[in-house]
Amino acid sequence: MSRRRRAHAALRHRGNWIQLAKFCAVGGVGYVVNLAVFSLLLRERVHYLLAATCSFVVAATGNYILNRSWTFRDRRHHLGVQGFQFLVVSAVALGANLLVLHLLINSGMTKKPAQALAILVATPLNFIGNRLWSFRTR
Repeated sequence: MSRRRRAHAALRHRGNWIQLAKFCAVGGVGYVVNLAVFSLLLRERVHYLLAATCSFVVAATGNYILNRSWTFRDRRHHLGVQGFQFLVVSAVALGANLLVLHLLINSGMTKKPAQALAILVATPLNFIGNRLWSFRTR
């Protein structure tokens, strides 16, 4: 089957839309957690890049647990292998997040809105990596 046909079939499959909605719900919770932890750490005078790293780790941990147990329940595999794959994808997404955050702050944006935008920029990379690798169908 061609890629175009597979993509068209995937778009018509109801389960994919449900899975995307679940992933977005989990991501929304993670987004709020990330920004809350980031704000808390900034109030404690933690450097913004360290605060962003810590808040990302907290949010990503919760996202992994929720995505593994709810969004991609039918795609669970060996906990250690899947966890490592999720960690690799998360590290790449974190790198993108930190780069965008640093560029935005150096361009004059304040820290909290810059982090909110940086998370949004890194999210598609995170979704695609996890959907196609960490939680792929075997």
